[in-house]
Amino acid sequence: MKACILCGGKGTRLRPLTFDRPKPMVPLLNKPTVQHLVESLVSSGFDDIVITLGYQGEQIKEYLDDGALFGANITYSFEDKKLGTAGSVKNAEKYLNDGAFLVMGGDIALDFNLKEVYNFHKKNMPITTIALICIDDPTDFGIVEMDISNDIKKFKEKPRPGEIFSNLASTGIYVCDPEIFDWIPDNERYDFAKDLFPSFLESGKKMCGWLSPGKWSDIGSIKAYKDANSWKLRDMNKTEITGDFLSNGNIRGPITINNGVRIGHNTSIVGPAIIGERTVIGNDVLISPFTSIGSDCIIESDSRILSTIFYDNVIIKSGSIISSAIIDNNTTIGRDCVIETSVVIGPRAVVGDGSKIKSYVKIWPDVKIPPGSIVSKDVLNDEYDLSIDGS
Repeated sequence: MKACILCGGKGTRLRPLTFDRPKPMVPLLNKPTVQHLVESLVSSGFDDIVITLGYQGEQIKEYLDDGALFGANITYSFEDKKLGTAGSVKNAEKYLNDGAFLVMGGDIALDFNLKEVYNFHKKNMPITTIALICIDDPTDFGIVEMDISNDIKKFKEKPRPGEIFSNLASTGIYVCDPEIFDWIPDNERYDFAKDLFPSFLESGKKMCGWLSPGKWSDIGSIKAYKDANSWKLRDMNKTEITGDFLSNGNIRGPITINNGVRIGHNTSIVGPAIIGERTVIGNDVLISPFTSIGSDCIIESDSRILSTIFYDNVIIKSGSIISSAIIDNNTTIGRDCVIETSVVIGPRAVVGDGSKIKSYVKIWPDVKIPPGSIVSKDVLNDEYDLSIDGS
């Protein structure tokens, strides 16, 4: 079975995490999001995968290569300009036009068998089947009205208050008949939700909805990304220790500890949590549940790491408290710092000793915060794009 993963967006809403990487390469539990998707597709029987590439797409191709390491055959389709979601699929038509195929965004997390929606589509034979979830606030998604036979009667993209007629939201996962290519213009920007689906409904084409039985999250925003990381950790049900490991602390699982990790005296780690390779944790450190730590990190003594996401090569000096933050590669937090909830710090930043970063602040890459600072608003870097709106 064939699947297409759309990986062309810039991920501006996830900045500063998407300056050094495309959005599908943002890590979940120390693996790129797109790797989780490829593994999910392969486990569901989709081993022939097409990936559409745009912004920094070479990183994705270099990482996944031909897909052999993941049990897949991966083909790549490059875009010279923005083509929209449907336009991206049209650009890859030659790889997908020989039968029904699945389409998904490269910025989602899920935990259900994708073959179920494919089988549903083959049984009901619509031009497109949309995988749906029930959601409390559907204003950032497309919503549908669906009858008892699963036929879609109405579709509205990103409804405003007063326009919400349903809480059945599109996951951005579709199964498509090759007939869709007849409806998508060549080399033009064209979207499934904004353009193609309204055209189908206006023309009376049969579209179906399939209610997803498991968890799903769009990780296009910081909040959604953190939520996805939390439920991925929550799904851990055992402790796994890989290779060489030395601990003088107290560990309560579930927790995944990779090769070469060192944990100091009287340190307490409470899972669910994950610790990457060669990370060193000092004495008297507390690491709380729902923490994800990358490889080659150093967490010095007397620190408190609470429900936080670290990427690789992060240094936390002694006595610092980090609460529900995200810290990108090669960043250093000085001694006795306080990093409050929902702070996002980009790569290669340096926070000076004794500083306090207040909640919800974003710090752009390569920024240096002087010692003793109190930071209450975003700290940008003019060498990088300043926009945080968009996809």
